[in-house]
Amino acid sequence: MKKAILVPFLMIGLILGGAASAWAQSDGGGTDIVIDSPDFKPLPIAVAGFIAPPELAGRAEEIRQIIENNLESSGLFRIVPKAAHISAITNFDALPQFADWRTIDATALITASVAQLGDGRLNVQYRVFDTTTEEPILSKSVDATPAEWRRIGHKIADGAYSQMTGEAPYFDSRVVFVSESGPKGNRKKGLAIMDQDGANVENLGGGSDLVLSPRFSPTGSGVLYISYATGAPEVYYMNVSSKQRRRLGSFPGMTFAPHFAPNGASVIFSLSQDGNTDIWTMNLDGGQRRRLTRSPSIETSPSYSPDGSQIVFESDRSGKPQLYVMAAGGGEGTRISFGGGSYGTPVWSPKGDLIAFTKIQGGRFFVGVMRPDGSDERRLVGGFNVEAPTFSPNGRVLMYFSETPGRGGRSELQSIDVSGKNKRRVRTPGSASDPAWSPLRD
Repeated sequence: MKKAILVPFLMIGLILGGAASAWAQSDGGGTDIVIDSPDFKPLPIAVAGFIAPPELAGRAEEIRQIIENNLESSGLFRIVPKAAHISAITNFDALPQFADWRTIDATALITASVAQLGDGRLNVQYRVFDTTTEEPILSKSVDATPAEWRRIGHKIADGAYSQMTGEAPYFDSRVVFVSESGPKGNRKKGLAIMDQDGANVENLGGGSDLVLSPRFSPTGSGVLYISYATGAPEVYYMNVSSKQRRRLGSFPGMTFAPHFAPNGASVIFSLSQDGNTDIWTMNLDGGQRRRLTRSPSIETSPSYSPDGSQIVFESDRSGKPQLYVMAAGGGEGTRISFGGGSYGTPVWSPKGDLIAFTKIQGGRFFVGVMRPDGSDERRLVGGFNVEAPTFSPNGRVLMYFSETPGRGGRSELQSIDVSGKNKRRVRTPGSASDPAWSPLRD
């Protein structure tokens, strides 16, 4: 899978598809950036020490390290370590000594200056340079309250990442997940939220009852999840800020697998009653319920396309679980999975170009992606138990959970690029499962 992105002014042969030292100039004067080439090499980038008053020096260094960690974690950049820097930035307004940065193989350079505003907010001015052309390719200012200082690092990394890759940003986002404790056969499961890099973990509760399958609202302000508070699985909604929660309606049956519609005003889910499981929608206030499928088979795990016009779901109507796509208004749907094995937990990419899924074949679990028409199926990662993929806000990265075998096995979150490269563990305080990525924060 390749695509060419034309980015005005950019040097970057982040040639996300060629040697990082090569530049591919387009006929239009920009740069052709080719994504996912097998011979891709990460772009060498340096993040210079920040200019800051003594009282902000420690915080400035922490922000700088967040930028480095974010960019390196994408798999698209190679950080030139601070110990290798042979010159320092002492005047933000002056041009760097580019020859010094080229000497240490830094193709790109980030410089920054930190100050505290009159209202107490931290402000960081930053620039991104192409050390080959000796030209700035991005110059911006970011601020945040002292309590949200980490977001400054995420926003700067997002700015640099987007400008140099042509991809939308994703670092300034969060992940809600199921936090697990206790022995494998009797785990307690509650909701938790964290920054996408694993920092700032916060317990959201959800009661003392078993919770599953959290899903962010399109605004990131609320979360849907399944709770067994009444003894049967039911859909709940929680406001992330206030932690207030409420049950979405009362059904004569069990409800599973909730997802928001792209407009955030309605919810799609599966309802099991009278021995049959179908897909339904209802408003977030619990009203205007509507049944979308009518089949004696099991229909579950629905997920909308980004434009809200289609729904991908799982059905066993063919004898074992497969993936189908139907119009948002409901209907029979068209089968799209034909690669052998059983398919489940489909989720549509925010970009609309891919559907991620869990697959079971030959006694193993896999997380993979395919096109919405079922073409170009690719298994990205496999294992004893890997499942429940969720896309980053830009559709570039998948997070999922993996479980190790045995009585002492544990669940942990992992991420991987949609190209199948850059598999990484996302560290959490304890066992974790069922991740769901938020949209980009405001």
